[in-house]
Amino acid sequence: MVQIRYTRNLFLRGMSVVYLFAFTSFYIQIPGLYGNNGVLPARTQLDSKAKTLSARIHTKPTLLWLAPYIGLDTEYMMDVLALLGIFLAFTGFVSQKFCTAPSFAGLWSLYYSLYQVGQTFMWFQWDVLLLEAGFLSILVAPLRYQSHLRRRAATAAPSDSISFWLVRWLLFRLMFQSGVVKLLSYCPTWWGLTALSIHFESQCIPTPLAWYAHHLPRWLLKLSTAFTFVVEIGLPHLFFFPVRSVRIVAFFLQVLLQIAIILTGNYNFFNILTIVLCISLLDDDVFYRRRLQKGKQDVWWSGLVSKLVNVAVYGGVLYATYILFSVRISSSWAIESDVAFTKQELDWVLSRVVPGSVYLGFVSLSLIVAEALTVSILEIPGIFSKIQTILTTLFYTGVAAFVFGISLVPYSSLHPAGNSTVIPVLHHWHSRLDHLHLANSYGLFRRMTGVGGRPEVILEGSNHIDGPWLEYNFLYKPGNVNSTPSFVAPHQPRLDWQMWFAALGTYHQNPWIMSLTYRLLQGQPEVLQLIDTSRNPFPAKPPKYIKASLYHYHYSAWSQRWSGPWWTREKVGEYLPIFSRDHPPLLDYLRNIKILTGASQEGTDSGSHVAPWLKALLDRLRYLVSLVEPSILLWSIFSAGCAIITTSSTTGSTVTRR
Repeated sequence: MVQIRYTRNLFLRGMSVVYLFAFTSFYIQIPGLYGNNGVLPARTQLDSKAKTLSARIHTKPTLLWLAPYIGLDTEYMMDVLALLGIFLAFTGFVSQKFCTAPSFAGLWSLYYSLYQVGQTFMWFQWDVLLLEAGFLSILVAPLRYQSHLRRRAATAAPSDSISFWLVRWLLFRLMFQSGVVKLLSYCPTWWGLTALSIHFESQCIPTPLAWYAHHLPRWLLKLSTAFTFVVEIGLPHLFFFPVRSVRIVAFFLQVLLQIAIILTGNYNFFNILTIVLCISLLDDDVFYRRRLQKGKQDVWWSGLVSKLVNVAVYGGVLYATYILFSVRISSSWAIESDVAFTKQELDWVLSRVVPGSVYLGFVSLSLIVAEALTVSILEIPGIFSKIQTILTTLFYTGVAAFVFGISLVPYSSLHPAGNSTVIPVLHHWHSRLDHLHLANSYGLFRRMTGVGGRPEVILEGSNHIDGPWLEYNFLYKPGNVNSTPSFVAPHQPRLDWQMWFAALGTYHQNPWIMSLTYRLLQGQPEVLQLIDTSRNPFPAKPPKYIKASLYHYHYSAWSQRWSGPWWTREKVGEYLPIFSRDHPPLLDYLRNIKILTGASQEGTDSGSHVAPWLKALLDRLRYLVSLVEPSILLWSIFSAGCAIITTSSTTGSTVTRR
């Protein structure tokens, strides 16, 4: 049986790192986003008429309901949950001893509790992806750490391969759906292979390298778009190929795409999480050679056959790419490419590929289960151990079949033909468990935005209704045309992200921006920490009036690469009308959505009393954290973990030698 114990442990350590980044990034932003005086106070999500704790949890399952029982209000309880998540994730990162099912169950519960009150600032695909991947981590992780098993000498339990297969199935759905929805949106930029000519400029928070990527030759950007389609739509089916060398090549191609995205866009922990999921394509032999009980001639022949199959498979992929995207060399020696299939042909193919991929997944899972049961019956010594292993394998088989079944509901929605693969009972169970996000739909960048220019909302304040109007600067999103884009991932500045979404619609479609405006008119310190306070146009006293304008941004020309601004912009029109702090419609609206609750209750939870000693401790810790720039803080914690791992490994090696 293929060994995956080391690979599984690497996956679990990787998930711990992702959780570490996610919890730390979230913790930094709690006061400004969800505090009692934040943009969207979390207390408004816990207004339940239920009297008992069990009834409240049934209404909205979150650990935040426990706050009054330990003398905390909602804001401080969010701090506690986030800090517990950071602690559990950090211990799992630095030591395999803490990568157990109970630990990952705790991480999932903590993140889900915060997600329940996250509102619009947490409705992102990577948040639900982390919940789904986090749930699978509970199944993949061992129940307890077995210290007597040496890392390389230990053999994986037969059931390990079953639970680990679910991670691969999640990776397949994530990549395949993300690619297919781009074509199914019938966006002309995707069908014209010109999406990347817009994407680097219009994405939420570009990095400095995105400016240079935007100015690459047009033919190269079109070819890169075709490469994206191949990696996201074509290669995922090779995740289940029986020859491991084919899966290993698929792993490196997937990681290559994710690294390219990391270099050009700040997508928080999303791409790191995707790379961690890609580990499911590997096995232990990738990291070290086992002592095989075969002759050298057998190994030589098997290696040769593997290489020939690999060449044949990826040769076929290259040929299909050449045909489907009409790849050719132009008279100017540039590589040209165009989509060479029609929408009708795409529909015909998907009507067969979507159901076919379901059957492919079913066959692959069945083979994994059959192998695991065979090993459990024939290779496990001792009657008691054999029975225990068989029962464990059957349990994980049932769980895997159930998870696979409910995942077909969102996956089959890609095409009507996929509905034939889903029986009614699966719809029933998916509907019942949908709020837990155990199986989700995925698909980023269905349609490319910013075709006519990158829309940006610019907030402006003034002490006089006739001006002058001074602009507020955010920490990471484009504003001042001379500001250099920055690398901020894996931190996700959620306010900056929502400002990007707000620019795609109106303020009526993004009502939270009314609350942001009011907090700025108040000069609320917690909210001001979410923007660039070093360039606050009103450092001493908040303005009397605030409005917002809509601009279209473009990258500056290539000729200005050594000097000049990064952006150019033109004003499109008004986005938000002029508001003042005592504007009656604004105050009435905020009262209706319970952001304002009256002078006696504003700034605290009704009926809760913060424990003084715990409040002082949490306040001190938050003060220390606020002194460090968020992305630097995240990488500093990660570096500290790496240092601990290195020190532990060195100490362990020294003890072993002695």
